[in-house]
Amino acid sequence: MQTPLESLVATGTKLWLDSVDPDAVRENREIGATGATSNPVIISDLIKTGRFDEQLSALLEEGLADEQVAWRMTDQLVKAAQEVFLPVWKETSGDDGYVSFELDPLLEAADCPLSTAERTARYIELAQTWSEGHQNRMIKVPATPGGLDALEEIVAAGVTPNITLIFSERQYRAARDAVWRGAQRRDDVRTLKSVYSIFISRIDVYTARDVPELSAEAQGQVGIVNAKRIWRENRDWWQDKDLPLKQEIIFASTGVKNKNDPPDKYVAALAGSDIQTNPPDTNAAIQKMEGKSFTSRVEEMPPENVLAEIDAKVDFERMEAVLMEEGLKKFADPQAALQSLIADKHAALAGKG
Repeated sequence: MQTPLESLVATGTKLWLDSVDPDAVRENREIGATGATSNPVIISDLIKTGRFDEQLSALLEEGLADEQVAWRMTDQLVKAAQEVFLPVWKETSGDDGYVSFELDPLLEAADCPLSTAERTARYIELAQTWSEGHQNRMIKVPATPGGLDALEEIVAAGVTPNITLIFSERQYRAARDAVWRGAQRRDDVRTLKSVYSIFISRIDVYTARDVPELSAEAQGQVGIVNAKRIWRENRDWWQDKDLPLKQEIIFASTGVKNKNDPPDKYVAALAGSDIQTNPPDTNAAIQKMEGKSFTSRVEEMPPENVLAEIDAKVDFERMEAVLMEEGLKKFADPQAALQSLIADKHAALAGKG
């Protein structure tokens, strides 16, 4: 008998883990996960456990600055996860088995002094640096003005992108078009693999707070509707490009934020295609759902009256602006906190010496 997550994979969903915790990576690989992703929050939480003090000590003994140690630790943890999923990458000829590496979120911090053009140049430089020599590493680039402007050059250079922090159709289209322009500048356009991370549950947090006038039928559905619309457009747009590798949507932010929602709310609604990056806790909760079996529902939409209400009451342009501001802060602040954490560890380990 299939486990719940095995039934999810059977619908056509690729299951990726929203963590590079070595233990969680091994456990989730055994239950069907074929990729993973990382961000500063994940790395910071892992370092806080104390499980990696030995690695930290070795890096600190090299005389590296705290910022350099933070990035080297991130590199090591992502690389270890890549090794677990490399067989998948080989078996699928590069269509699966990736681990995503996030570029410096401090480039989008509120106090970053760089212009948009300077941020773009830095994204291009970092993308090439952190992807070099890695077969199954994706580089996460945010769908900000600086990140979007960098995509064509990044893709033309042969980097495999994961465009993240996408909340709207506008961001998706800008990212996709830039990726396609860059792909056509490669020696072989058929080497292109790209993914587009659409954040979901954060949208429902936003509408509950900022669009309370939505009916009970529509409230809590906007994130799913938005993701499905973008998924459909992405599927249709790439259909005639004759590429051997799939250009896919990542359904991200699939952990429920409303305690009254079942843990599989987003997982079930988006089952059937492309990629889901689920937090370890979400996967664990779903595996405990005795007798749970998923079916493909990614094509399903709410009734027309619900869709009409969402379009009438939700200002998607404002939603994007608010969620981008919040999202960038949620990545920039943890990166700064990670570097501060390294400094504290540095002091503590030096004290032990």
